[in-house]
Amino acid sequence: MHNSQDTEAFIRLLSEHERGLYLYVMTMTPLASDADDILQEAKVVMWRHFGDFKQGTNFGAWARKVVFYQVLAYRKRKQRDRLCFSDKFVDLVAEELEAEEEHLESRYKTLASCVAKLNPEHQRIVGLRYEGGESIESIAEAVGRTSGAVYRVLSRIRRSLHSCVNDQLEKNLAEGGVA
Repeated sequence: MHNSQDTEAFIRLLSEHERGLYLYVMTMTPLASDADDILQEAKVVMWRHFGDFKQGTNFGAWARKVVFYQVLAYRKRKQRDRLCFSDKFVDLVAEELEAEEEHLESRYKTLASCVAKLNPEHQRIVGLRYEGGESIESIAEAVGRTSGAVYRVLSRIRRSLHSCVNDQLEKNLAEGGVA
């Protein structure tokens, strides 16, 4: 049985890593619905075994290992399906993602920093689209613009964010940091 401190620590750590774990699963499964199921199962396993996790160590690495084994278990259950990645492919993808983790984390943090620099209206539009998954039409209605105007604004925002992320990563590399 977990105490309230364990519960709080688990929720905090899972919240910090949930998006990355979802993306990790998506690279190894062909369907988003399968990824959702696998991640849900993995969260249950993580919670059951959270007592085995050593506080202060790398939760992301521990969680990815749990997710990896859930992907393998899922694949065994679905082996009769037509579209199924080989075990070797899944292993190679997992290795590649581990190697790229630091780079991807740096890009994610840089993107978050760039989004924070947007004006509040643009932050709202980005949040509605990419965090809330809202349609262009519903965003247009929410912000009082036409759908065409929202498409154009999102296009400009994406270009701006792309430039911001690349500029910041180049600056970090020039200063001897990680890109």
